[in-house]
Amino acid sequence: MEPTYSAEAETFREKVQAFLAEKLPANWKGYGALDEEALAIFMSDWRKTLAENRFLAPSWPAEYGGGGLSELEQVILAEEFMKAGAPTGGNNDAFSIQMVGNTILQWGTPEQKAHFLPRIISGEDTWCQGYSEPDAGSDLAGLGTKAELDGDEWVINGQKIWTSAGMSADWIFVLARTDQDAPKHRGISFLLVPMEQDGIEVRPIKMLSGAEEFNETFFTDARCPKENVVGEVNGGWAVAMTLLGYERGEAAATMPIMFRNEIDKLLELAKERGVAEDPRIRQRLASAYGKVEIMRFLGMRTLTDFLKGGHPGPESSIFKLYWSEQHRIVTELAVEILGADGMVIEGDMPATSFHADLPGSANSSASWIGTFFNARAGTIYAGTSQVQKNILGEMVLGLPKEPKAKA
Repeated sequence: MEPTYSAEAETFREKVQAFLAEKLPANWKGYGALDEEALAIFMSDWRKTLAENRFLAPSWPAEYGGGGLSELEQVILAEEFMKAGAPTGGNNDAFSIQMVGNTILQWGTPEQKAHFLPRIISGEDTWCQGYSEPDAGSDLAGLGTKAELDGDEWVINGQKIWTSAGMSADWIFVLARTDQDAPKHRGISFLLVPMEQDGIEVRPIKMLSGAEEFNETFFTDARCPKENVVGEVNGGWAVAMTLLGYERGEAAATMPIMFRNEIDKLLELAKERGVAEDPRIRQRLASAYGKVEIMRFLGMRTLTDFLKGGHPGPESSIFKLYWSEQHRIVTELAVEILGADGMVIEGDMPATSFHADLPGSANSSASWIGTFFNARAGTIYAGTSQVQKNILGEMVLGLPKEPKAKA
């Protein structure tokens, strides 16, 4: 289950550690310890530093600005950055590099790779995701956004929702139905669409935390060039599944470290609040600690398959279901430990709307309350817990499919 690190791999680990020691500021406590202004400056400068040292897109070939690292080296890089509390990219790179960039690298034409990948590395282009719709979230294949070919352009009409970073992105990768008569998992194409055009309207969605990172996006005769299809026309479902799978390797390496750091932060909160010796709280803290260790072993199992050249399958739903439900329980305990103070927001809210607060963030009520809100979203985005259970039941355990409601 534990991946084996060779002497060469450990040499690379020392190289990464030396890079972090040299490039991170003195007295570094993690990027969550920076205030909003300092964080923005740091992230901009840090992304340039990563690009210059070929660590920004470590798996990409050097011709596109990447590092050409092996799968194991990528895991080590992610591990050491997380331990140091340093980001592996900029604010948009989960979409730009990890998702659409890797997908273009696998499915794109030589022309698409030559045009889009260097612009992603330079930061000239930023991206957002056009997958979910009001009537097609968990059942993504039921999407209704249409794209019709008009000469040398696709004309797109429809609506997408939960478009993270849609208010600032230059491009959006869109799943659209290009064959209305095909079965729902077919007849879908993966399109690369410029955001700066009259046919696209972005409206922010205000979240419970007060942030407006999510958006709904409307397409009214929006256009993109004919050649901006990634993969085959009407073959976009396979491309879309490829994109969703690219985060598995790094997530399996970093998320257990991230959530273990959060447990340590929770233990400190319990001590500060004088409840660490309360038998009920101690039992729940011990349970949370034990479960994050189980998460580490689940991650190691995923990593072992990844390092053997495997690809994410339905079993990956185990890891997603596990961390999202565990995070919900942990943040509920934190708010309970805060007690009445949980009704008062003191300090800075989390700088991210996903997962735990950033490494080095203050152990404040605002940090925990905001993360408590975010944890609810974690059981929905990237596939709801209910859908993950269905996948595991039907595709892993071989149970009968859930009966469909009669029309």
